[in-house]
Amino acid sequence: MTSSPTSPPVSDGGFSVTDPQESLDRLLRDLRTRTEGLSAREAERRLAQVGANDLVRQKGEPAWRELLRQLVHPLALLLWVAALLAWVSGSGPLAVAIVVVICLNAGFAFVQERHAEQAVEALSAYLPPHARVLRDGQETQVEAHLLVPGDVVVVSEGDRISADARLLSGAVDIDTSTLTGESAPVEVRVDAGSTDVPLIRARDVVFSGTSCTAGEATAVVFATGMRTELGRIAALSQRVGHEESPLEKQVKRVAQLIALVAVGMGIAFIPLGTIFAGLSLSQAADFAIGLLVANVPEGLLPTITLALAVGVRILARRGALVKRISAVETLGSTSVICTDKTGTLTLNEMSVVEMWTAAGVLDFDGSPERPAPDTPPARLAWAAVCCSNATIRRKDTSGDDQGTGDQTELALLRAAEAMGVDVPAEHPGRLALYSFDSVLRRMSTVDDGPGGAWVHTKGAPEVVLARCTRIAVGVGGDRELTDADRLEVEGVVDSWARQGRRVLALAERPLDPSAGSLPERDDAEHDLVLLGVAAMIDPPRAEVPDAVARCHDAGIRLIVVTGDHALTARGVGESVGIGRGGLTVLGGDEVDRMSDRELDAVLATPGELIFARSSPESKLRITDALQGAGYIVAMTGDGVNDAPALRRADIGIAMGKSGTDVAREAATMVLTDDNFATIVTAVEAGRRVYDNVRKFIVYIFAHTTPEVVPFLLYALSGGAIPLPLTVMQILAIDLGTETVPALALGRERAEPGLMERAPRTRAQSVIDRSMMVRAWLVLGGVSTVLVLALFLGTLVAGGWSLGADVDSGPLHHTWQQATTMTFLAIVACQIGTATAARTQRASLADIGLFTNPLLLWGIAFEVFFAAVIVTVPVLREVFGTAVPEWWQLALLLPLPVVVWGCDELLRRRARRHAR
Repeated sequence: MTSSPTSPPVSDGGFSVTDPQESLDRLLRDLRTRTEGLSAREAERRLAQVGANDLVRQKGEPAWRELLRQLVHPLALLLWVAALLAWVSGSGPLAVAIVVVICLNAGFAFVQERHAEQAVEALSAYLPPHARVLRDGQETQVEAHLLVPGDVVVVSEGDRISADARLLSGAVDIDTSTLTGESAPVEVRVDAGSTDVPLIRARDVVFSGTSCTAGEATAVVFATGMRTELGRIAALSQRVGHEESPLEKQVKRVAQLIALVAVGMGIAFIPLGTIFAGLSLSQAADFAIGLLVANVPEGLLPTITLALAVGVRILARRGALVKRISAVETLGSTSVICTDKTGTLTLNEMSVVEMWTAAGVLDFDGSPERPAPDTPPARLAWAAVCCSNATIRRKDTSGDDQGTGDQTELALLRAAEAMGVDVPAEHPGRLALYSFDSVLRRMSTVDDGPGGAWVHTKGAPEVVLARCTRIAVGVGGDRELTDADRLEVEGVVDSWARQGRRVLALAERPLDPSAGSLPERDDAEHDLVLLGVAAMIDPPRAEVPDAVARCHDAGIRLIVVTGDHALTARGVGESVGIGRGGLTVLGGDEVDRMSDRELDAVLATPGELIFARSSPESKLRITDALQGAGYIVAMTGDGVNDAPALRRADIGIAMGKSGTDVAREAATMVLTDDNFATIVTAVEAGRRVYDNVRKFIVYIFAHTTPEVVPFLLYALSGGAIPLPLTVMQILAIDLGTETVPALALGRERAEPGLMERAPRTRAQSVIDRSMMVRAWLVLGGVSTVLVLALFLGTLVAGGWSLGADVDSGPLHHTWQQATTMTFLAIVACQIGTATAARTQRASLADIGLFTNPLLLWGIAFEVFFAAVIVTVPVLREVFGTAVPEWWQLALLLPLPVVVWGCDELLRRRARRHAR
């Protein structure tokens, strides 16, 4: 079934008012159908009435409007202003270059956002193209999008369900993992439903998008298209819109701050220039343009974009594919991770760790001892082989077995193999199968064995134990099951359950050969002989405990949100270190019954949480509540049911191996290895990117002060002190010498202690007061003093005095040399600023002077670029520079050390104060 661009008809013929959990007779009456199905004509009429069995995609925002939104981003608007000013100042090529940068950034962001809208199309991959239905009393195959309410469909092994339907006959095993997150297939059979449970957990209903793994049944369709459970999830996914990342919001605030400062200073300079400096209005306007250009960081947006793109490449090499570059920074600000259990914290490989029998406990940590024939351990192993629908095929070339079936049964088969049992590829001696029943919580088989037929049963220990009257104790022997035996078994089960192990009991009994026919299920599963219990575990990934510890060190809260059982989730969580400060476990039904205020209160309690049997709505509620409390939420998921929560979270993380296409499309990041440790690595990379963004913002903002203060000095002196820079020289700094080192700072390695800091809050700005003090007053202030000293020193050495005319005559060349020294001094101070900006807290000795080779190349480039502007005659004419004397060049050498040294002393003082 494919997604449709059209909306379904408003009328549904009244079928939506039917209750799929009412009695079958009444449901058939309400659907106006029979067990023999609809006629072809009636199906055609209903199709025209209710619409096709399609998932409908809501019409989104026009592409041109999305692209326009990227072009008018606040920082993009500043770049438009910079391009206009560059054009007005006579630098056409620079204006064109800025426009190209704007368009490239807008185009890249536009493409990334369009990817996020493909989740609904991916949902259609779960719907088959055809279905088998009864039409006019005959079984026929039709296209799945032609199904209508009232159709009777035939479901058998290997089929994918095309619509929501209630069983009329038969029984089937259904893989519902894409909807509910449950890893084991669920038996669905007639009259197994209950009106006391949510529809999604009804055991006589099959749902669109799930798969049949065994059995055969007929079912009556009661919901199609967007009215199915799958359609409801699709609607949830579409209602959840994309929200800006923390960095996107902060960049807008930075742009507004820059705009306010730049425009304010530019406008303020006009009256200052005309009143105090005696300039004409046109001259004052020209200098105002110079101030605006000096304040607008033309390289900021491309620098941020490239730094994030570098983070994307780094994460890709580490197993995390990021679909939206701003998500890299979002990962760095993550304060809570809502993680799934199976396959993320664990290997998704169930294995038996211990078996208990009356003869003792078998440990599977190594190679268990092979039991003697007919002893309780040997009988238990054979019962595990018989009472199983899984199969293990021959070893492949790598030495691994190729198993198919439920992971729990495969684990028991492998344990039996380890005990020396020859596990057959098929079940040749099977006489009958009583499938696993989620209500009865057991399954049984009747198998041909020594002396006749034998019943083999496995299931929940309390269920099997209640049906046992004897216990296996020796070679081929057993005795009465006493109360003391029951207490001992219950103690073992409780002990293993508290460790988060899945425990199953196995039993057997011979059938009376004179009985003739096979007994009914209830008659077969009584007076059993208890063989023992097996404890299984899905092993946690070896790297997860360390990753969890790193999360705790980083102040990140962990919450397990899973579709699995609470006890299993608790055991796994505790085994990897989750819940170090306390652990609370809640079931999905409990969450569904909670009000929003009650859920907020639970999430506000200290310690970590496990939400078991979670529904799509509860995942959304958890995410919303955490975000409302100020957390920045990362949510993992792999199934269709996870799609809405993945889109709602600040950072949705899908599984690459086990995840569905729907989850991968809805998520912002995909883990190629399904590993929780990769998430922590991604968080570290995100923090590193955020730090690096702050570093090059400090670097860029630090040069605003030495560019702006000389203009103010000129105005406040009434023109007695000439302008130390030209507009073209400012542009050469902002788009030439400054950009490459800033990009190199985006590749800076992580500082020591990066993952030992608490996560920043959602309200924390990328630019704070201490950062601006450091940029404008410390680095910028020191640079300004040095730059002005060289500028005024060059003028005085050339014979200039206060108020002397430098526009013409012999002092004009001296003024050109002085502006050149201002330009070169700022470049020299940039080297010191870039070195200082490499670290926010640590000393340069801790990170190493040569650990960022790209920055060294960036410094080499800006020195070369400055030398070309000063020495090439054509460029000297364009930029108004002059070749300085050798002694003037010598004065530039200590400038980088002085700028870096002052910042290093202040950081040392800050470190001592912190200690």
